Amino acid sequence: MTEQIHSRSITLLPDNAQRLASLCGRLNENIHQIEKSLAVKIQQRGNLFRISGSEAAIAGGGKVLEDLYLATVDGKPLSPDQVHLALRETQQPVDQTDETEDSSVIRTPRSSVKPRTRHQREYVRSIHRHDINFGIGPAGTGKTYLAVACAVEALVQERVSRLLLVRPAVEAGEKLGFLPGDLAQKIDPYLRPLYD
Repeated sequence: MTEQIHSRSITLLPDNAQRLASLCGRLNENIHQIEKSLAVKIQQRGNLFRISGSEAAIAGGGKVLEDLYLATVDGKPLSPDQVHLALRETQQPVDQTDETEDSSVIRTPRSSVKPRTRHQREYVRSIHRHDINFGIGPAGTGKTYLAVACAVEALVQERVSRLLLVRPAVEAGEKLGFLPGDLAQKIDPYLRPLYD
């Protein structure tokens, strides 16, 4: 049995050419990524978008377009990471029960820290389950904040005896060869203990 094709039109307001260009991406690459990921067809004329596909895919496509359009309010172009995260957010089933949310709350001496998004809840659960975790994602999404809150919680509950703070020897994207000085002068500032 073939799935019936539906279509829906959405209008993104306010009508702003710069924001629409950022949403669509260079050569409509963001629109093509949404189409490919959600198995929909998107036609655009100005701020009017027509989405065709299955009902679930249309709903997901509309939500992704609206969320990404809201993200363009600062005038900066959308990154591929932002598009990918918005797509992942719509493609995963919603599993938000009270028990799930309560188990991911981080309790520290001064207050409780509650992950806001499903991805943050998954990250906190992963920190609780595994000894080593890698938090990868755009800046400002709470990765370090949640990791430190989990570490403080573990220290207070005496699951660990001390915290060891580390940082990379070289900033991301830098090469040691371009910094002035010999190898020791390049690395020493990054190997000092963190006392804050």
